[in-house]
Amino acid sequence: MPRARLLAATSLIASLSAPALAQQATSRSTGDDFHGPIVVTAAGLERLDLLAGTSVVTGLELQRNTNSQIGDVLDKVPGVASTSFVPGAARPILRGLGGDRVRVLVDGLGTADAGNVSDDHGVAVDPLIATSVEVLRGPAVLLYGSQAIGGAVNIITRRLPERRLDEAVHVDAMVGLDDAYDRRQAGASVDLRLTPDLVFHVDGAWQKTNDLEVPGYVLAGDLRNDLLHDAEHHAEDGETEEAAELTELANQRGTVRNTASEQTSFGTSLNWFSGNSSFGAGFSYFDSDYGVPTRPGFEHAHGHEEEGGHEGHDHEGHDHEEEGHEHGDVSIGLRQYRGDLKGIVDLGTGFFQEARTRLAYTDYTHTEFEGDEIGTVFDIETVEGRMELVQNRRNGWGGSLGVQFQHINFAATGEEAFVPPNETESIALFTLEEVDLGAAELEAGARYEHTSIDVSALAAHREFDAYSGSLGLSAPLTGALRTGVNGSHAERAPVALELYADGPHVATQLYEVGNADLDKERSWGLEGYVRGNLGPARLSASVYRNWFDNFIYLTQTDGEEDGLPVAFFGQQGMDQWGVEAEAQLPLISQENQGGFGLVADLRADYTRATLDDGSPVPRIPPLALLGALESTFGHFDARAEVQWFDEQDRIQGTETPTDSYTFVNLSLAWHPLEGANNLTVLLQGDNLFDVQGRNHASFTKDYVPLAGRNVRLTARLSL
Repeated sequence: MPRARLLAATSLIASLSAPALAQQATSRSTGDDFHGPIVVTAAGLERLDLLAGTSVVTGLELQRNTNSQIGDVLDKVPGVASTSFVPGAARPILRGLGGDRVRVLVDGLGTADAGNVSDDHGVAVDPLIATSVEVLRGPAVLLYGSQAIGGAVNIITRRLPERRLDEAVHVDAMVGLDDAYDRRQAGASVDLRLTPDLVFHVDGAWQKTNDLEVPGYVLAGDLRNDLLHDAEHHAEDGETEEAAELTELANQRGTVRNTASEQTSFGTSLNWFSGNSSFGAGFSYFDSDYGVPTRPGFEHAHGHEEEGGHEGHDHEGHDHEEEGHEHGDVSIGLRQYRGDLKGIVDLGTGFFQEARTRLAYTDYTHTEFEGDEIGTVFDIETVEGRMELVQNRRNGWGGSLGVQFQHINFAATGEEAFVPPNETESIALFTLEEVDLGAAELEAGARYEHTSIDVSALAAHREFDAYSGSLGLSAPLTGALRTGVNGSHAERAPVALELYADGPHVATQLYEVGNADLDKERSWGLEGYVRGNLGPARLSASVYRNWFDNFIYLTQTDGEEDGLPVAFFGQQGMDQWGVEAEAQLPLISQENQGGFGLVADLRADYTRATLDDGSPVPRIPPLALLGALESTFGHFDARAEVQWFDEQDRIQGTETPTDSYTFVNLSLAWHPLEGANNLTVLLQGDNLFDVQGRNHASFTKDYVPLAGRNVRLTARLSL
């Protein structure tokens, strides 16, 4: 199999390359980059994967899991879950942590959207344009900033390439459709070599879905029973219309109303190369519109809108006096314009090998509609940049050091502008070093970050100095199998939402109140791991524990404001531990059986998080197990997969438990072409037995279950 050269403009512009590990038994010489292991390395470092567990989703696995939002793309990676608020809004959760503890990046810099403000806000990047997606957990997140205390997800595209184009024209394209979402999608990118040193890039993607189809009743049992009980009371009081409305809500089956979505993206860049130096400039546009249902019966629990409000509108976003998606549906439209610059300057053979720079400017607008009326508008202007100096590797010592800057201007206006306008600015210094000790490897990292938050309307100003560091040691265990231990200390400054929120937030159905006296969030972490090859098998397993001081969390009180329960941001200690494991075990060797290969793929993850007062951290994903058999024969790959999710009854406050469920998935991929040009046609069936599942990490799990049986057909071309 040829090398996978998927170049990432991550904080250290990570490059992805095969075969430091042995190939899987199912690897084929098709040239499609769809098979085989990938090891992540970074500029100046030979083995970034020693510092922390890193997962990369690419090729056929990426094609199998391409969805509207990046959180749903990654939900089969050990240690990763999704917020799954609605199909148009799903952010990744790493080791049970999300929101402002996970940074989502595109080509190494932040997506600069409003996703961290609320789970109903989508991520401003289309997974269709990704060539691969990188997940970093543990100490390696020092590369990404203090807001990545839980981890980072980097979406890698071709917009700012690291190397010259070897061919006159390179084309990537993908089309697909499915039935559970009624999804139609298409995306393509073209790289054109204008001169030997000048490459032009353009890409575009579009996808559209209708309302989500689900098995059985839309509402969870307890919520459905509550609505039917309320309907009985209304009927006894002679309020027949209200009773009929609640009964209709309780008996919804098969389709989650107001969950349709449509998104479009466009990107272009011009890239110039000279020797080992290069410069690139790009522009991109992202547009997304999607429906957002809210909790059925919400207006009955907290009272209908007063006269003068939006007539006919209820808080679930439905007008039940008319059928379908009528006036009053809640929807979100977001637009983002983005400009990117990238530069690499070759510094020769001295102490430093090269200087790397990245700069991005984004203009983001997010509008929440109630029917045709504008409810709330979020405007975010962001400038983020970094510069790093990469050392030449000498005597087994290498690494890099750099500086990162970010300025965010945030403004929200309208009914749910519960976060006041604010400006956040941060500047950071970081370094990551690696030393070869012979049999062992030592890696150390450090980051200092200064953050200031200004809220002029409140005459408020806060400043924070965050210090983070890590130390890792690894050594060979046997053959290509390595074991190691990482220790880390991380600090995170609170964000404006946690400090100054004050207003109703329908997405969480709470009246959220910030705490201007919050201190930095601090954590100490310890992780032990085993990674590498044991004979023909590929293994990765880790056990981790994190101790948090001043962990920031939202806690509900008995008070009520604007018809909503009041919730305050508070702080206390938190203890978290977990395990992640995956193994690829060849059962039948492709070389010894005339081209037929069979591999077992096993994955598992579990995390447990408890506050100092003994209560669990809310919305922690349950134990998840995945087992699959993947075979290769001729021009085909077949995969049979079983996913099992345990029940989760470790809940806090008004949080509801979730039952266990099992999904069975099948897929068949056809590769009709051999060599550098390749085409993969993929037919797959997900949740074949149409089982109802509810994602415990989701705020909307009680009224937005996971998709039912979904048959999907996609085709991916690279030439």
